[in-house]
Amino acid sequence: MSPYHFTLKKAQGYRNVGIQQTIEQEESQNKSSADLRIRKTQHSTLSRKFVEVMSEYNATQSDYRERCKGRIQRQLEITGRNTTNEELESMLESDNPAIFTSGIVMDSNITQQAMNEIETRHTEIIKLENSIRELHDMFMDMAMLVESQGELVNNIEQNVCNTQDYVEQARDNYKAAVSMQKGGHRKKILIIICCVILGIVIASTIGGYLGIA
Repeated sequence: MSPYHFTLKKAQGYRNVGIQQTIEQEESQNKSSADLRIRKTQHSTLSRKFVEVMSEYNATQSDYRERCKGRIQRQLEITGRNTTNEELESMLESDNPAIFTSGIVMDSNITQQAMNEIETRHTEIIKLENSIRELHDMFMDMAMLVESQGELVNNIEQNVCNTQDYVEQARDNYKAAVSMQKGGHRKKILIIICCVILGIVIASTIGGYLGIA
């Protein structure tokens, strides 16, 4: 199995497990069905796009490798050295480009340019395989980061939800306090009005009494 295929399956496995656990956790918390459907749809779409992009990337690299290998084989045939596909693959695994030119006797029909072309193509294939290994390492680092940070992200999400609950509770308490305050103001006004009316009645009574006297 090539480093790319191992990377794709391993990284996709880490990602799918993490997202699936999040969805299952939300289902256990009785989150709204509409929200869960949206998340599941996004998960499915992103997974499919990820596989499509990485498959296209792998196909491009594989095609380039095959073209380089074909050019090397043609150059070897020009030098008079016929190789099977298995022999060529074994030679490509070597980091030493001189393996292609060893045993070739220079004559008038073999140019230095052809030999340089062989070594150049071999070097390009080695660089290509190194880039695939680097991609593998990058995906492993990303997968481990997602796995290690998953619990932290969940805690942050829980804290945000708790904060939202606290804000809603504080809003309700504020509304209740405002309502009580308005009720208190109305009571004060009624008391003042009653006192004024009572004062007028008392004043009228006293005035009438004095007038009679």
